Amino acid sequence: MPADAPAPSPGTILREFGRIGCVGFGGPPAHVTLLRDLCVARRGWIAADDFEHAVAATNVLPGPASTQLAIWCAWRLGGLPGALLGGGAFILPGLALVIALGALFLGAPPSWVRGAGAGASAVVAAVAVQASVALMGPSWRRAATTPARRARWIAYLLAGGVATTLLGPWLVLVLLGCGAVELAWRRAAGARAAAGVELSAPALLAAAAAGGGLLALAWTAFKVGALSYGGGFVIVPLMQADAVQEHGWMTDGEFLNAVALGQATPGPVVHTVAVVGYAAHGLGGALLAALVAFAPSFWFIALGAERFDRLRSLPAAQAFLDGAGPAAIGAIAGAAIPLAAALSEPWQLALLAAGAVALLTGRAGVVATLLGAGAVGALAALAGAPLPG
Repeated sequence: MPADAPAPSPGTILREFGRIGCVGFGGPPAHVTLLRDLCVARRGWIAADDFEHAVAATNVLPGPASTQLAIWCAWRLGGLPGALLGGGAFILPGLALVIALGALFLGAPPSWVRGAGAGASAVVAAVAVQASVALMGPSWRRAATTPARRARWIAYLLAGGVATTLLGPWLVLVLLGCGAVELAWRRAAGARAAAGVELSAPALLAAAAAGGGLLALAWTAFKVGALSYGGGFVIVPLMQADAVQEHGWMTDGEFLNAVALGQATPGPVVHTVAVVGYAAHGLGGALLAALVAFAPSFWFIALGAERFDRLRSLPAAQAFLDGAGPAAIGAIAGAAIPLAAALSEPWQLALLAAGAVALLTGRAGVVATLLGAGAVGALAALAGAPLPG
């Protein structure tokens, strides 16, 4: 913290980060803007260079980057107690709202509520495509230095897209594998360490899958919080196979509703995992899934915040992300296929087409598109349109 900036009180941290947690619609870009406005521009608590370095470092880490940035900012202001207080205040408002809405949509809601869910969920596949397109540009520019790197980038992108549609719960191994391949390619001396990471993941997966029940839910949440690269939307393909096909906690329509809720509520998109947890094991499952998904972010900051400058410039970390990142982008794009295939009514397909046009031409934002589609769905239900089962 700058020497001339007074340290904020715990009450101030709680209030300011809680406010961002309540109004933080729009995903990571909005969260970064709000945090920078609070901590750099208005309050002068954090130097601009330090904030930008933290943005870069949190993008190297797996998991929800904007959540980790909020925890880091609170850590800079109040140490570990500040990180727990500010990070919790950032996460909890949206989490409480998404669990309440999830309980409503997963119960026996009136037809107009079901219609709103069916309408919002209809455009989720378009949101996935828009998210992947937005991420492709910067990622491609980083890779476009040599023909060999461009070729590997394309291969990683395709691997992620194919894995999403064909491998289901094994997608996380493809993400780790692409990162390991890129790391080994650039630094032969690190090949053994990379292979060790890749081989440990199947053991963890087998142990979690064998347990079933809460252990399986915890493994799904852990993948979301600790093994996801490439932005918040990569959690969708990581969760879908587990929640729908592997364990049958949700139907396709319910999962689409959960993704729409995670996008339309404030705070991180990772909140979606709480709806999956609620479908699997009620309120206790929702709280367990959220705890497991967000815990790695707190651990990363508590254990590594003082080393962020080194992490940001560490060649091994950058190399791993240059492999896992394109694979994650491909996974996000590939997720649009099963998400669109889950739609069952013609009017939903029409909404998907309209949402794709609005999002990909830049005429509407994600939240506005989801809310608008939800309103159309509610009206369609009131007019007697058929609803997905």
